[in-house]
Amino acid sequence: MPKFIADLHIHSRFSRATSKNLDPEHLALWAQKKGIKVVGTGDFTHPGWISELQEKLIEAEQGLFRLKPDLAASIKPAIPDSCQDSPRFMLTSEISCIYKKNDKTRKVHHLILLPGFDSVLKLNRRLEQIGNIRSDGRPILGLDSRNLLEVVLETSDRAFFIPAHVWTPWFSLFGSKSGFDDIEECFEDLTPHIHALETGLSSDPPMNRLLSQLDRYLLVSNSDAHSPAKLGRESNLFETALDYDAMVKAMTDGQGFSGTIEFFPEEGKYHLDGHRKCRVRLHPEETKSRKGICPVCGKAVTVGVFHRVDDLADRDHPKISKAFFSLIPLTEILSEIHGCGPATKKVTRIYEDLINTLGPELHILMDASLEKIKQTGGVLLSKAIDRMRNNKVIRQEGYDGEFGVIRLFDDGEKDEPYQNRISSDYQGERQGDAL
Repeated sequence: MPKFIADLHIHSRFSRATSKNLDPEHLALWAQKKGIKVVGTGDFTHPGWISELQEKLIEAEQGLFRLKPDLAASIKPAIPDSCQDSPRFMLTSEISCIYKKNDKTRKVHHLILLPGFDSVLKLNRRLEQIGNIRSDGRPILGLDSRNLLEVVLETSDRAFFIPAHVWTPWFSLFGSKSGFDDIEECFEDLTPHIHALETGLSSDPPMNRLLSQLDRYLLVSNSDAHSPAKLGRESNLFETALDYDAMVKAMTDGQGFSGTIEFFPEEGKYHLDGHRKCRVRLHPEETKSRKGICPVCGKAVTVGVFHRVDDLADRDHPKISKAFFSLIPLTEILSEIHGCGPATKKVTRIYEDLINTLGPELHILMDASLEKIKQTGGVLLSKAIDRMRNNKVIRQEGYDGEFGVIRLFDDGEKDEPYQNRISSDYQGERQGDAL
């Protein structure tokens, strides 16, 4: 069976606060730069986006689509030979449910996968009778999550329904602000139709596997990208036939689902508790000792993912069932090494040189030999990726909407005298590995 990477939760330019470049051409271009074989379309509920998808995509394998040949040819010159592929699209969308249940306002997001345009249009007709699906690519519906699941199941027996970023404080299944304490409370009699949960950027598999109630669910990860360059920052590893039903089966029974690519969860913007306005970051025990109150302004802090997991956990040690790989985006690594922003011309030029020589970004981060990375990108880049692969990172946790920072070097390590020493140490390590 082929091995491939899939990122199934993204957005289009029809969603709020997203890049204008989120169109099929740019998604296909960046999927190749990243090394992603299957990318979700996102936002299929929006009439403008689904119309564009119908115009620009053709069916490839069963339930998967690709760019029409003329569009694929138009972006080919912008893709390095080392990255060129034919990425597939799966029809996906995120829906926000806001409703009252058990005397509490609930705000929960869900990811929906469907096998074809007919089923998408059928679902959209049904949802348009319930609420406004035209104003935003991620529509907000006053619909109970259980009832949305029922509507989706009635639309297609091949539909797949995934609670999205399940720990995000404000909009998720287990969110501290408006979520539930267990899955059954949310989905009631339809709970058996839930097979997978999306971890979100602020949690990772070890955190989720501290809850025995999640043992029967597969954990998936996706980028939730709001711009093409963010594709693949979290994604999934499949070893199945390249078609919709095979991928859904793998996410249902776990067979053919190899694992996930993850953010370091501390980089997620809701990992710890805190109050961004007052620049207060708190660990759970600090929040509890302060009774959830910001020490600066006296208002309630936002309880983060780490705290919420700790509240619901019933294990001291996680029960890991699938492989996972914690990565730092290549532009962020280059930004740290060269002391300039990840979107600067310098970082962009170096990034393009690297993928042109070594192949797609995720291959560089996960699989490329350190010696080849050193020859192409220098000793600091090779050392940085070596440290990342071995989980030797410096973590500054995100909180209350503020992204965290993951670093690979201490102050002074990038100075030239240190670079000479690190090069010598690196050579010794490599020789030792060969013995």
